[in-house]
Amino acid sequence: MASPDDRDDETPVEFAQRIGLRFNNPGLLWRAFTHRSFLNEHKGVLEDNERLEFLGDAVLDFLVGAWLYNHFPEMAEGQLTRLRAALVGNQQLGEFARQLNIGQALRLGKGESESGGNSRTGLLGSTLEALIGAIYLDQGVDAVAILMEPLLEEAVRAVLITRRDHDPKSQLQEWSQAEGLGTPLYRIVSDSGPDHEKCFEIEVVINGQVFGKGTGPSKHLAAKAAAKTSLELIGIS
Repeated sequence: MASPDDRDDETPVEFAQRIGLRFNNPGLLWRAFTHRSFLNEHKGVLEDNERLEFLGDAVLDFLVGAWLYNHFPEMAEGQLTRLRAALVGNQQLGEFARQLNIGQALRLGKGESESGGNSRTGLLGSTLEALIGAIYLDQGVDAVAILMEPLLEEAVRAVLITRRDHDPKSQLQEWSQAEGLGTPLYRIVSDSGPDHEKCFEIEVVINGQVFGKGTGPSKHLAAKAAAKTSLELIGIS
């Protein structure tokens, strides 16, 4: 797989050529890189990438699950599930997209582009899912595997070394239920900032008591931060 070049932008076709992809139906490739903001500003473009993103998400879940099952034959179901969640999570998908340099081929509306959309983790991860959906429709799951398996090989080692598969929300729930305190409740304390730079503050409530708070650019990341803070307060890391 070729390394990303230093150009500021490229077309989806140039992107595909750079990483060694060939499409039988180039329309699927162009659609995979078309954000809804581009669609709104170009009336001749008929479809954005959101349906492909939906399909790619399902394909990726299956592919990563099968890959982990075959590569870790002795691993228990619970850890396989946590590993898959770490590998298909938004943060990791954004990192995969950066490794492929997907951002420079994105088709964004002017406002989305000027606000840094082509470097935003969530948008990059969603585009990668759309690309996976397009490859699957064009060539099948084996072609998706050729693209993703080298990325998974490297990422799974990092996940295991850094223990990113140990999701703090899952750990906190296991502790809370083992203590007979029920399921943790995540409550939004505040949210601020424009849509492209949101900051959420979330607190964890267990058995009516606030345990910890966390902040992040999304509700999901703020909740994880709150769970991590709670684990540290009760002496679990």
